[in-house]
Amino acid sequence: MARRKAKTTTAEQPKHNKSESKKLEEEVVTLLASEAPNKKWRNWWIRTITTLIMISMFFIVLASGYIWSIIMVMIITVLVYREVIQIASTKGNLRWYKTLSWYYLIAAEYFLSGESIIYYFKEIVMVDAFLLPFATHHRFISFTLYVIGFVLFVTNLKKGHYRQQMSQFGWTHMAIFLIVFQAHFIVDNILEGLIWFVMPAALVVCNDTFAYICGFFWGKTPLIQLSPKKTVEGFIGGLVFTLIFGFLITTVLIRFDYMICPVQDLGASAWSDISCEPKNPVFTAAPWHLPPMIRYVVKYLLFTDVSEIYIAPIQLHTLVMACFASLIAPFGGFFASAVKRAFKIKDFGQSIPGHGGLTDRMDCQFLMGLFAYMYYHSFIKMYNVSVGTILALVINNLTPKEQLELLGRLQMYIDNQGQLSSQIDSVISKAQTLLTGVQ
Repeated sequence: MARRKAKTTTAEQPKHNKSESKKLEEEVVTLLASEAPNKKWRNWWIRTITTLIMISMFFIVLASGYIWSIIMVMIITVLVYREVIQIASTKGNLRWYKTLSWYYLIAAEYFLSGESIIYYFKEIVMVDAFLLPFATHHRFISFTLYVIGFVLFVTNLKKGHYRQQMSQFGWTHMAIFLIVFQAHFIVDNILEGLIWFVMPAALVVCNDTFAYICGFFWGKTPLIQLSPKKTVEGFIGGLVFTLIFGFLITTVLIRFDYMICPVQDLGASAWSDISCEPKNPVFTAAPWHLPPMIRYVVKYLLFTDVSEIYIAPIQLHTLVMACFASLIAPFGGFFASAVKRAFKIKDFGQSIPGHGGLTDRMDCQFLMGLFAYMYYHSFIKMYNVSVGTILALVINNLTPKEQLELLGRLQMYIDNQGQLSSQIDSVISKAQTLLTGVQ
C-alpha cells in the first residue's frame, strides 16, 4: 500500500508542476517596446484616434457651459458605476441586487448634489418657499433614504446566500465611496472655477499619454506586478512631461475669466461675458528674483541678464498637482488593475476601442479630482462672506420677529447712507408685510 501511495504521489507531481509552469507562462507579459511591430503600431493608432476623439468631445462640452460640464461628469459617474456593479453581478445575480444598487446610487446623488446646491446657491434655495424645507432638512431626508435601502436589503437576505449578499452589499458601498463620492468633489471643483476641473484632468491625461509613449519606445523595466505593461521609463517620462505641460497649460488657462471665475450662472458658456472681482490673487503674476547661480546660467545661455521673472502662484501650485498626477494618481489605476485581476477580467468594458471600458480611463481621474478639491480648499480658496452665507444664517438662526427687526435696521442703515431707492423701499415694504403675516 505504501508503494502504491508513493507511486501515485510521484505520478501526480509532474502534473502539478506542469500546471504551475503553465500558469507562470500565462503570467509572462510582453512590454510595449518589445511587442511585434504590427500589433504594436495597430494598437498605437487605435488608442491615438480614440484619445483625440475623446479630447475633442471634452473641449466641446467644456465650451458649451458649466451645466453641460457637470452633466458630463454625472453621466460618466453613472456609466462607471454601472461597469463596476456589473462585475459583481456576474458572480451570481440575486433578486433585488441591481435594484438596490441603483437605489443607493440615487440616494447618494441626492445627498451629494443637494449639499452642493445648498452650499453654492444659498441665495436662491433659502428664499424659495418650495425648496426651503428640502434645504433645511436635507441631511435628514438623505439619511431616511439610506435607511429605507438598508431595511430593504436586510429584509431580502436569504438563507444560504448570506455571504454572497453581504459581499455584494459591501461591493456596492465601495463603488459608491470610490466613484460617486469622489466624482461629487469633481463637480464641486467645477463650481469653484473650471480651471480646478480642467487642469487636474488634463494633468492625468498628459501623464497617461506620455507614460504610454515613453513606455512604447523605451520601456524595458517593469514597474509594478499589478500592471505588468507599465514601465519605470514610462513612469519617469510621464512625470517630466507632466511637470512641463502643467506649467504651460496653467499659463494659458489663467488668461480666461471663464476658467478662473467661480460659477455664478450655470447657463453661462465660453461665449458669455463673465467676470469676477476680486479675483483670487493666486492668478496674479508676481516678480520672482532669480538666485545668483540661476541668473548666471541664464546669462551664459541666453546672453542676456535676467534678474527677475513673473510667475503666478497658481503655476507653482500646478507643479505640486503635476507631481500628484504622476506619482500618486496612477495608483488609482493600479487599484483598478487589482480589481480586474481579482475578477479575472481584462477590462471593465469595451466601450472605448483601444482603452477598454470607461472605468479603465477614469480610474485615476477620481482620485486626482479629490486631491484637487482638498488641495484647493486647504491652500488656495479665499473664504469670503457672501450674501448667501448671511442669508442662510438669518433664515436658520433668527425667528421671524428677529428677521423683521434685522430688516428694519438694515433699511435704516441704507437710508442713512443715502443709497435707498424707491424700488428697494417697495421691496422692503413687501418683505415686512410677508414677515408680519408669518408672525
